Amino acid sequence: MSNKTYILLAEDEQMLAEILCDTLGDRGFDVQLAYDGEQALQAVRAKRFDVIVTDVMMPRMDGFEFTETIRQSGSNTPILMVTAKTSPVDKRKGFIIGTDDYMTKPVDEEEMVLRVGALLRRAKIASEKKLTVGSTSLHYDSFTVVCGDTTNEHPQKEFLLLFKLLSYPGKIFTRRQLMDEIWGMNSTSIDTTVNVHINRLRKKFGEYPEFKILAIKGIGYKAVINQ
Repeated sequence: MSNKTYILLAEDEQMLAEILCDTLGDRGFDVQLAYDGEQALQAVRAKRFDVIVTDVMMPRMDGFEFTETIRQSGSNTPILMVTAKTSPVDKRKGFIIGTDDYMTKPVDEEEMVLRVGALLRRAKIASEKKLTVGSTSLHYDSFTVVCGDTTNEHPQKEFLLLFKLLSYPGKIFTRRQLMDEIWGMNSTSIDTTVNVHINRLRKKFGEYPEFKILAIKGIGYKAVINQ
């Protein structure tokens, strides 16, 4: 079985596409290029990819339509959308149709590599339905946290918040981001709902040696793994 990681890069700017392809290739990824949405769609139908990196403004089929089409086909391949469009409306549209992450041009090559790596880790966690941090493990299917000989089941929203934060240690999430992902973008709940659930988590796991949840004043929260 191959241990290679296959990435589809859909980008119509040839020079940028080649630069990004070289950057990813230098990190050991096997990259296939597509220069428009139709070509990218044909590639997805012919081969399995571990991550898709797609531009928005492409000929024949744009990134939004491409993403929506493959999501409707049942594919859950992680998608990183790269675009010059910076408005919140465009970002929101991308997430609604199934984009997993979003970055704007001009592309920082190192940031792109980090985001691809984060998507790969997230996909691995999702497929295994289990996240392990030191001697603590989170079991997605049962919303349980196991630490040593102790197993505790947690309310769904609390568990999903904890799972999200620990899946991306060190990454700061705004309250709005957490609301959109855990409660849904159409939820009528307010941002303070996140505060309440986070405070409960911090009380429950405050004595755990493996990690801690930090409040970032005026922004949101992050999980820190204790070394």
